[in-house]
Amino acid sequence: MQSDGGNDLVTRRGRSRNWYFVGRSRRLQETVSRMLVHSKALRHNEAFPCSTMHRENVHFVQIDRRKTIYIMSYAFQQCIHPDCQASYDIGQILTACETCGSLLDVQYDWEQIAVPTSLREFEARWSKRLNPLDFSGVWRFRELLGFPANEQIVTIGEGQTILQQNDRLASLVGMNPGKLFLQYEGLNPSGSFKDNGMTAASTHARMVGAKMTACASTGNTSASLAIYAGVSGLFQCVVFVGSGKIAYGKLSQALDYGAKTLQIDGDFDDALARVRELCAEYPIYLCNSVNPFRLEGQKTIMFRVLEGLGWEAPDWIVVPGGNLGNSSAFGKAFMELKQLGLIDRIPRLAIINAAGASTLDELVNNNELQWNDGRNNADVIRDYYASMDSENRRASTLASAIEINRPVNLVKALRALNFCDGVVRSVTDQEIVDARALIAANGFGCEPASGATIAGLRQMRTEGVIAASDRVACVLTGHQLKDPDLTVAYHTGDPEKQAEKLHPAGVHKTPHANSPIAVRNDTAAIVQALGLS
Repeated sequence: MQSDGGNDLVTRRGRSRNWYFVGRSRRLQETVSRMLVHSKALRHNEAFPCSTMHRENVHFVQIDRRKTIYIMSYAFQQCIHPDCQASYDIGQILTACETCGSLLDVQYDWEQIAVPTSLREFEARWSKRLNPLDFSGVWRFRELLGFPANEQIVTIGEGQTILQQNDRLASLVGMNPGKLFLQYEGLNPSGSFKDNGMTAASTHARMVGAKMTACASTGNTSASLAIYAGVSGLFQCVVFVGSGKIAYGKLSQALDYGAKTLQIDGDFDDALARVRELCAEYPIYLCNSVNPFRLEGQKTIMFRVLEGLGWEAPDWIVVPGGNLGNSSAFGKAFMELKQLGLIDRIPRLAIINAAGASTLDELVNNNELQWNDGRNNADVIRDYYASMDSENRRASTLASAIEINRPVNLVKALRALNFCDGVVRSVTDQEIVDARALIAANGFGCEPASGATIAGLRQMRTEGVIAASDRVACVLTGHQLKDPDLTVAYHTGDPEKQAEKLHPAGVHKTPHANSPIAVRNDTAAIVQALGLS
């Protein structure tokens, strides 16, 4: 075992065995002993007189002769570029490979981890919901994202979402009965899918002793990070938002939950650039999806889709594409499940961009950008971004959650598309808001970005890419109250509201509007309005 020259990190040979320093104090030793009271001693030897394993999460605590405590995990961070693959300890705070600058994954030495032999084994936790970790729709799958010890996990009851079969909506988009399912992530505590990732990021922040967390946001990330900081009381929270680029429903959450909110003169891409600079320079923990630990939590959305389908994979997963964290996490989830022998078939993946923020669509379909075994053509990406800058093209869509021109997880999304035989499509704002209205009228109210899934599904049904008999799971990313102004503008027919909210985005029709009816304060008039006379 060797130290890195006085820093807290301690490593042992072998990239799968990652140790980090905890401390020497008697109080800390007693704390660790209490943490491991239900653990099982594995071995004793002269070099490490105390060696204990936390069985569920595969964490070791070893105390050497100097009474220094080390914790080992079979998780590590690894560069995704195949010509680099540098690995790093989970105790390091990184958002990119220090060797080549590529994105990082959280990886596991699966041979050393007691993963289930069948996904059905997770059903046993349904009867243990008084345990906060088994109640969580993320951490009840903790063997499949086992980087923390149980005692380090930060959870607020996220992941209590459902997969709804919706035959009424299926009939409107050309699908057969029993074939369309909506995975509604708006039921999370902050009202969006982000909580799946933020519980994992907050957990890692706690593991590394972070005292301040930060993110750039179009709204959902800030709301999620703020609620985790507020409920846990573990961190100060700072959020960066673009000027005029956030729905008020989302902004109100960050303010209400106590986040320090900085409004940047620019868009999301500008805000993300500034927060990354800040976190690189100061001891602030970055919680955007470039953080590999956040994507670990978002894998569990797919675990719950499989759970809702009796552990059978659908034919298609359809998801909105913004910063591409979800699509990247979904691809990684299926790669790992296949590797572990827990699924025997891979669903296809459809990522839906808004036409006003269609970077992935443009690069994949018009510039032939591919994963290429991890050696994708970086020049294609660089040239595309340079052309955006020279033409001052900014993302612009009513679906603010996916209003992003430079998705940080672009390369991981290419990997997901490759593994899942995926496709990318773009849909207009008119198609998005109409689809959102149909979803709300037939089951679940959702934010505009979620409407991209059904709009994309309709397009692919027209193209014949998706068959009416295919089983399709569409991910609805957030609650309808995230952007109530758009909903009101669409339904009321108020010319002023529509001119302000809809017309600038090219939305001039509201075919699915459900306008309120003005009626006199008179019973006969009410009866007539209800068609009862």
